[in-house]
Amino acid sequence: MCPSFLFEGGPMNLDDHYRKLERMYLAAPCNDFYKPTVHISAKHAEVTFAVKPEMFHAGGAMHGSNYFKLLDDAAFFSAASLITDRFVLTSSFNLYLLRPVTSGVVRAVGTVVTAGKQQIIAEAIATNEAGKIIARGSGCFMKSDLPFKEEMGYRL
Repeated sequence: MCPSFLFEGGPMNLDDHYRKLERMYLAAPCNDFYKPTVHISAKHAEVTFAVKPEMFHAGGAMHGSNYFKLLDDAAFFSAASLITDRFVLTSSFNLYLLRPVTSGVVRAVGTVVTAGKQQIIAEAIATNEAGKIIARGSGCFMKSDLPFKEEMGYRL
């Protein structure tokens, strides 16, 4: 059973909620550079983007901040799938960088681990094009006071 704060906001087609979250994600200005793809469903989100040389550190591989974005976005939207009326915030996030990436498309799959009254714990696993795990992360997410609005891209 879902905690009382989950799926708030009145009756809603949850598939519509997932599509609105996807549109909101893609409308975020920070994604203009990444050009990601996203798919959101109940307690689950997948994010992909192509690796670009502009993402590299001096050692010639993708910088950790890009791993963080990939993992946080996937975990975040798996958590956000449970909240239909308000924006979710990342309150903490741990990540483990396991393998360097220099090309191709990276993919992260986020999944809700547990949801309580005050927080949602979600994890994400990132892979390269060969399917090898490149990073893992987990985070704590909480409901904010910011309601979803069409102006933020939350619309069909």
